[in-house]
Amino acid sequence: MKELQTMGQKTALHEKHQQMNGKLVDFGGWEMPINYGSQVDEHHKVRTDAGMFDVSHMTVVDVTGADAKEYLRYLLANDVARLQQQGKALYSGMLNETGGVVDDLIVYLMTEPDVAGEWFRVVVNCATREKDLRWMADHTAKFDDVALTERPELSIVAIQGPNALAKAESVLTESRVKLIESLKPFQGVESEGWFFARTGYTGEDGLEVMVPEEYVADFWQALSDAGVAPCGLGSRDTLRLEAGMNLYGADMDEKVSPLAANMGWTIAWEPAERNFVGRKALEEQRQAGTQEKMIGLVLEARGVLRSHQKVIINGEEAGEITSGTFSPTLGCSIAMARVSADVAGTCHVDIRGKLIEVKVVKPSFVRNGEKVFS
Repeated sequence: MKELQTMGQKTALHEKHQQMNGKLVDFGGWEMPINYGSQVDEHHKVRTDAGMFDVSHMTVVDVTGADAKEYLRYLLANDVARLQQQGKALYSGMLNETGGVVDDLIVYLMTEPDVAGEWFRVVVNCATREKDLRWMADHTAKFDDVALTERPELSIVAIQGPNALAKAESVLTESRVKLIESLKPFQGVESEGWFFARTGYTGEDGLEVMVPEEYVADFWQALSDAGVAPCGLGSRDTLRLEAGMNLYGADMDEKVSPLAANMGWTIAWEPAERNFVGRKALEEQRQAGTQEKMIGLVLEARGVLRSHQKVIINGEEAGEITSGTFSPTLGCSIAMARVSADVAGTCHVDIRGKLIEVKVVKPSFVRNGEKVFS
């Protein structure tokens, strides 16, 4: 992330970020806070208490019409037919014909399942907005009745951490608190134009709240007054990496298969007759069995693992780090890497010309504040 050079787009919370001394940087064409003083303190606040993030730069698209379900079943590698409860969400890749990831996204079922004219809400990344909207629009041509409606008037606030739910509920009406208490993880509910979902990008419990932009500044201030710490994109990145969550453009992109990005679990192979964009390419990759894979790396000695550092297995270059950082929770450096060779136990990373031994683990490091590897 580079320092802000030119004026970018602003969210409805821009003035609040300035009032709270947020350090603004350019992020995908948006002026966003990278921190409010200490990235590490913000990281620990989310792991131990509650923090909040302005993620209003994300793109919200409502998909409606009689063919909405079949359209999304074709567009996405995961299967929205699995959504059998109103508000339920799933994570999916949106693929191209070669099996590369156009974007990763979350889709919510906003109506009861199997009603006429189902309504789905899709949230995609800000940096890929124009590409995603073109891709989604292009694929409506195969369907008679499907409409895409972007919802730029909705701001999004993510409240994350072990005390996030309690602190968020303390500033909401009793009726909304009851709705939130009924939610299970990866489920949402709408209330008078607001949408509350038990989702997030930190490996902690919490909410992502879609708020009409005219109310979001007051909501943000109320959360701050209730002890929810404002947090920037810097801690959001270290939190998501500790949780083993992919970052689009780093851990996968249009040239990377979900099978090589630890996203195989998001592919709904059954029913076999469901065709989706990229299916043929993925089936060929799976049959060939030569696909690269994602691994986790832990550097317990001094040093920091960084993107694009080369991974050495049995003396041979076998891939590179896609995301790496110092883990504030673990007190050491961690990374995700894409490699072409089987490896277990340990391997090496080339750091400034020196081969440094690292531990190989599953690409997930921390969940709910606890280390998840041995």
